[in-house]
Order: sequence, then structure tokens, then C-alpha cells
Amino acid sequence: QQIQEDLNKQLFDNLVSFLRRSHSEFQEKKTEWTCRMKSREIPTAALVLGVNVTDHDLTFRSLSEVLQNNITPYIALLEAKDCPGIKNLVQKLMGQLMNCYIDVDSLEDEDYVQVSQNRVRCSMTSLINWYKSVTKKTDSGTPNKKRTSSSRHWQSPPVVVIFKDMESFTTKVLQDFIVISSQHICELPLVLIFGIATSPMIIHSLLPHSVSSLLCIELFQSLSCKEHLSTVIDKLLLTAKFPFKLGEKVLQVLINIFLYHDFSVQNFIKGFQLCIVEHFYSQPLSVLCCQLVDLKKRVNSLSHHQCENIRRLPSFRRYVESQVSENQIALLTADDFLKETVQKLLEDLHVYHENYVSVLRCLHIFTSSLPKYPLGKQIRDLHCTCLENQVWETKEYESSLQLARMLNKSDLVTMLQQCVEIFLSSSGKEFDKTIEKLKEFLTQFQKLEAEAFQEQDVSVSSQKELQKKTDLYHLQKTLLELKESRRSKKLTKFEMLRFEVVDYIDSLVRNYLVPAHHKTLHEIAYFNTASVLRGHLNAAPRIALHTALNNPYCYLKNQALQSDGGSISNKAPDICIVYKLHLECGRLINLVDWLEAFSTVVMAVEGSNAEAASSDEVDDIIHARFIRAVSELELLGFIKPSKQKTDHVARLTWGGC
Repeated sequence: QQIQEDLNKQLFDNLVSFLRRSHSEFQEKKTEWTCRMKSREIPTAALVLGVNVTDHDLTFRSLSEVLQNNITPYIALLEAKDCPGIKNLVQKLMGQLMNCYIDVDSLEDEDYVQVSQNRVRCSMTSLINWYKSVTKKTDSGTPNKKRTSSSRHWQSPPVVVIFKDMESFTTKVLQDFIVISSQHICELPLVLIFGIATSPMIIHSLLPHSVSSLLCIELFQSLSCKEHLSTVIDKLLLTAKFPFKLGEKVLQVLINIFLYHDFSVQNFIKGFQLCIVEHFYSQPLSVLCCQLVDLKKRVNSLSHHQCENIRRLPSFRRYVESQVSENQIALLTADDFLKETVQKLLEDLHVYHENYVSVLRCLHIFTSSLPKYPLGKQIRDLHCTCLENQVWETKEYESSLQLARMLNKSDLVTMLQQCVEIFLSSSGKEFDKTIEKLKEFLTQFQKLEAEAFQEQDVSVSSQKELQKKTDLYHLQKTLLELKESRRSKKLTKFEMLRFEVVDYIDSLVRNYLVPAHHKTLHEIAYFNTASVLRGHLNAAPRIALHTALNNPYCYLKNQALQSDGGSISNKAPDICIVYKLHLECGRLINLVDWLEAFSTVVMAVEGSNAEAASSDEVDDIIHARFIRAVSELELLGFIKPSKQKTDHVARLTWGGC
């Protein structure tokens, strides 16, 4: 939420400034407002939020709070689904402004809203009268002041109407509302905010020129959802502040869902929260995933059973195998020695995270400036590559180094300065020598620049001498000598220094960007079960339906529903029995045969009850149950009526799940 507020702060400040300008013009009756009033223009903000529609609700809620705190208490948020007609729109508008509940269904034949004990007609005249009455009450105490001392809002504050999803509104509703509102703009300081997911051109597509000319439109653009996601990943994942981490496959699942499904940052956050819940629920050692302050206390409180769980971790078993025999015995038998070792290993893991983030940012500075972005433009792409395997063994990394060895001096100096700033702000304690080395590189580049001026003077003088040799033979001989010297030319000081800088960055990468799964006890801090997350987030409705109907025990957990693989339990719900019977049929299903088979299965459990009741009553009940089950299957899309035979239905689904 804090990140969202920080990212939207500039946008909201601009909107507040826009509303204040519109409001002040109405307050002070300036010439500009008078001209606008004569032309009946409505101040309108076109707010382009992007296609991540699921994030818009949070943005509009935050915007509404900001406007209520700074500009006006009179704000209405309208959605297209609630406003199929102009009457519904006015009802919803007045209901929100007057703080009363509107039941649109009950008001289909009425044009009134209930406010306290009075019924108010839904019209712009009623809205204007209401606005005059409420502003008169607030202004009566301080008629000569521009702003009341006891209130946060201006006198005669504007009425802000937010259309959350402008593209979904019908053209007629928007046109009618704008035309009607423009006729009363001199009495009601109305301001419109259009929430746009696609392009500002949608305004001119929905509204003809005669209507759009009634709007004084100003465009506002929010940050793109990709920039928003990059900030979230940077603040939440690429930091040592939080001990919980996402594995490469899990992070890739969340990013792929974001990029290829909805562009929703809120859904990404929900997936991140789901990972936290799954990790702390399924990993018995997640109690050790904590801040360093609490680590010693939690390690000392480990039980013998938890110590055994640590010994079973694959990364810890590899660590034990690398130790000398005496330590191996102590780690596998002595709990106290194990706890001391675990505390040290987890502290090392925390230090690894601090160093990893700093070096990753430094590497990203170099790779993001290269052409074609071999390791990706965003830092999240580089992070996924480093988590997956040893990045220095990839072809993309090799090509990045080759391109980095061709960078010019100004770019290299800028990158080194940025790296120094990153390491200075890092909480890692191992980068003092690194900072000194980078500063030494910067000093050497400055010396080279001074030497370059002297060499430039020498080259100018040599060129003048060359120009003096007008003889063709001597000129040709001099040019051949220059060509030979260039072929056998050694690396310049700048090129040698550039190679040295790139090699040093390469050494930092090899030392600090080791993949997390190579670190001991990484299972405690990292959530790597991508299949579980994919099962939660990637919906597979057909598989879920088949599982529920074919094996209801999977969801209901009723022991009576357990059955062998091919058998049909007579205690299962009717729709499950009908579904399993329909799987045994071909393209067309005879309803009479289907009913007989259903009756046979059901009667196997109701045989004793059938003796007490008459056979006709039992047949009627079974027939009714069968019809209902078949209707439910048709509703789910498994069958449809057949035009070939009236007593048959056609099967629509084939193949296994």
C-alpha cells in the first residue's frame, strides 16, 4: 500500500491541482470561468490507467480519499454495470452524494430517492437545490472568508463524478448526462474524471464532436503497470530487509501470469501472499525464517524433532558430507552443536542476501545499457537468471561481457560512479575494498583523460607534417607505415583499463551471485514449490469439474463416497452418477436407457425403502431426480438436445482430463 501511494503521489498531486484550478475559477467568478460557463464546458480529467483493470479499484479508492481530504466531500464513483440508463445514473449519483442507499431494482418505475424521511425526485434540479442547501449551511458561519477555518474543504466545493470504466458506458448515457450537466454548470460546479484503460481517443470515439466540445479535457497518465511491478519487486524481493524469498520457478510463474494474463500488480501481490502462506504452512522449519534479531532465540528453542528435520534437508546433508568426520558425527548426533552451526549458517545466508542484492544491482547497471539486452532489460529478468543457474556460465553473460568491453569512457565512468553509490548505501560489510578499487578505477580514467589531451596535440602536429609531404612517393610510404603500425598496434591504456574494469565486475559476479540453491539451509528461506502455486493460480475448470463429478470424495471427504476405480457408488450425488454413466455412452445418448441405468444404481441403495412405498411413487421420485441431474449436466455444457432424435441427447465432451 505504501508503494502504491508513493507511485501515485505525483499523479494525485496533479489531479488535486487541476481540481483546485477548476474550483477557484468557479469561486472567484474569473473571466476564464465566465467564458467557459457561456460555452457550457465541464472541467474533465481523462485519467489513463492502463489495461490492468483489476488494479483500478484500489487506485480510485486512494484517489477518492485524497480528494476528500483536500478538495471536496462530494465525490461519486460510478460503474457502467450500475448505470444502464440515464435515470439509473442520476439515481446512483444522487444516492452517493446524499449518503443514502439506492435500490435500483425497486426504483425502476419511480424517479425518487429516500433521504431521511423525505422523498427527493431524481433530477438535476433536485441535485442543484440539494447542493445549494448543503453549501449554504457550511458557508453561513464565515461568508467573507475564502476557506472556513474549521473545515478542510473550500466554500462551494466542486462535485466530482468519477466514471471508473468509461469504455463500458453506453454512448447514449454519457451523451445525455454531459448535455444535461452542461446546461446547469453555472449553478453546479461539476468536475468529471474519466477512468480510461485503453487510449484517450476513446473519448472521441464514444462522443460526437457536439458533445465532446462541451468538455474541457486535460490528460493525466499514470505509471505503466510494468514500471509498477518493477518497483514492487525492487522493494519487496530485492532487499535483505525481509527474510522470506521466492525461488526462481515460483517467481517466473508469478511474472508469467502478470505478463501473459492480466498485467495486475494486485494479483501479483496476492500470489506473493499465497507463497508466504504456503511456505509457512508446509515447511516445518519456517520458524527459522526470521530477522537476525530473533534468530538466536528461535534456534535455541528448537526441539529434537525439528533438529532431525534440519538433518534431513538436502542442502544440509551436502554440507555435512563436506565436513571432517568429527564434525559429521557431532552434527548428526549432538543437538547443541547442530544449533550453533545452524545459527552460523543462517547468519551467513543473511549476509549472502545483502551482498547478492548489491552486486546484482551493479551488474544490472552494466547489462541494461548494452544493445539488445542479452540478460534482459529489467532487473527482474537478471534476478531470475541468477537464481536459476550460475549466470557466468550462460551464453548471454559471455556476450554481455564482450559488449561491455566495447563501452566508451563516459559510459564506463558513469556506471562506475553508480556502482560506488550502490555499495556505499549497502548494508554489507565486505565492500570496503570493492569501493576503494572502483574509486581507483575512476582516478585512472581521469588521468587518462588528461593524457589524451597531450596525445591529441601530438597527433595534430604529425598530421601537419604529413600534409607538408606533397611528394606522392613519400606520402604513399608514410601511409603504408601508418597502416602497418595499426596492424601491430598494442592495446591502448584506455582499452587495458576497460578490460580490467570488466574483469573486476566479472570477479564480483562469480563471488557473490552464486545461485541460492547452492547455499546451505536455503530451504528455510526460499519457497520453491512452483507446482503448488501454479495449481492455485492457473485455473483448470474442466479438470476440476471432471474430478468433482467423477470422484466426489476428492472434495467432500465423505468415506461413504470412496469407491474402486471403475465402479459407480450408489451413495454419490445424482449428478455424479449421471455423469459417470454418460462417460460410457457414445455420441448420442438414449434418455430411456440412461434413466434405466440411473434407476438401477439408485435402487441398489433404496431397495428397502422401495418395499414400503408404492413402486409408482418411487419411479416418480427417481424420474424427477434424473431430470434434475440431466438438466444440471446440460447447464454445465456436457450435453445438449439432439435434433436428430427427440428422445436422445448429444454428448459434447470427449477425451480424458
